[in-house]
Amino acid sequence: MDRQHRVMGALVGSAVGDALGAPFEFGPPDAFSARFPTPARGVHTEMCGGGTLNWEPGEFTDDTQMALLLAESLLDHDGLDEADVFDRFRRWAQAGPPDIGVQTSAVLLSGLPWDTAAVEHVRAGHRAAGNGSLMRTTPAAIRFAAAGRDATMDAARRISALTHGDPAAGEGCALFHEALRVLLDGGDADAAVADALPLVGEPYREKWALVCDHGWTPQDATEANGAVWPTLGSALWALRNSTTFEEAMRLVVDLGGDTDTVACVTGALAGARAGMTGIPIRWTSVVHGRVPGSGDRVWELRDLQWLAVRLDGSSGGLYEPPPTRGLEPTEISPGVWAADLDGARRSDRDFAVVSLCRTGGRFGHDVQRFAYLTDDDSNTELVTVLDDVLGDIEALRADGRRVLVHCHAGASRTGLVLRSWLVRSEGLSARAATDRVAAVWPHLSEWNSTFTAALDELARR
Repeated sequence: MDRQHRVMGALVGSAVGDALGAPFEFGPPDAFSARFPTPARGVHTEMCGGGTLNWEPGEFTDDTQMALLLAESLLDHDGLDEADVFDRFRRWAQAGPPDIGVQTSAVLLSGLPWDTAAVEHVRAGHRAAGNGSLMRTTPAAIRFAAAGRDATMDAARRISALTHGDPAAGEGCALFHEALRVLLDGGDADAAVADALPLVGEPYREKWALVCDHGWTPQDATEANGAVWPTLGSALWALRNSTTFEEAMRLVVDLGGDTDTVACVTGALAGARAGMTGIPIRWTSVVHGRVPGSGDRVWELRDLQWLAVRLDGSSGGLYEPPPTRGLEPTEISPGVWAADLDGARRSDRDFAVVSLCRTGGRFGHDVQRFAYLTDDDSNTELVTVLDDVLGDIEALRADGRRVLVHCHAGASRTGLVLRSWLVRSEGLSARAATDRVAAVWPHLSEWNSTFTAALDELARR
């Protein structure tokens, strides 16, 4: 898998987990599965919003808000400037975010300097090993991954110490950083943690070794999952007991308690393992949020993807697609339509849109799904993407929605999904599906041999 897929998967996955868990925060175990016993892929998904703070569907919380502040500081200063990070955190806290941890709030609003505020909080006898520094550290884990194990673990401890004066929290962040560094290279999180445990401070090593052990389960936790130990322990446990991002999310949100943060931390690790294409598009397409104290900007999927690759060293700008011909939507099979980018952008708002290319932002339709699909031979998880897209089309059709599929020119990627839909929904052969689409959509292109191979595989299945 391409590294950029994993990098985007980590950052987007953390925000998705945050938003997915937010409505269930402080709730009982198994509330998620009780509400969603099976995947909800239609108009209404598991990104349901609500909860004690009445979140919008897909809206992320303070976990991701603080992560974005950290990320922007790392980019603006080309590395870690602790005073700047603390100042950004403090301005955010002063702006009155609806969700902020008690410990984080006390430190940031204490009026003390960046290098003493957290220390004085501990000295006053307050607990300081919450998960509030772990939840926000994914951008730093991406940024320092290339520098190696010692550098990334050191950065984790320094960033954690800005608000969490108990070194146990910093050691948890350090282990998380190393696990993510190895996952971004396609390695194993448990092996990474095992190799890093000897570098954990001696007073904290035994407990971290216990929590990170293969035999540990969330039922073994001696603290509520608002503490740093069960948060990271639960994330590693979920990775061991799942094969997909979706399975990992269900496991941790069903734990109850501090669901947004535990899912946020798990989402980063599971997203790095699965890559961008392994996160369900019904979740990634709606993730969004604002950062109090930073203006009215709304962060969406494409912003998070671009931020992730910049943290990993990319210098490219935010992509803005050029105009297209504006092909009018055409019905290919009952309820399933085709267009190009500008044709879809200007289409009737009652369409549920499936976008297969970079669009420059949302169109304004009530339902718009974004699939990560490139028109070349680099789609290593192509069948996974197709399964996800086709499953959503099926569910949206079952909800009575007309589905409009498009890519930039409406040719190759659009043609792949339309043909795949006919193979799956009507049992056509790959050739028959191609002929059917070509008869009503002359813009179909068959140049991409990897798309042809994926279509043939789908037909065999």
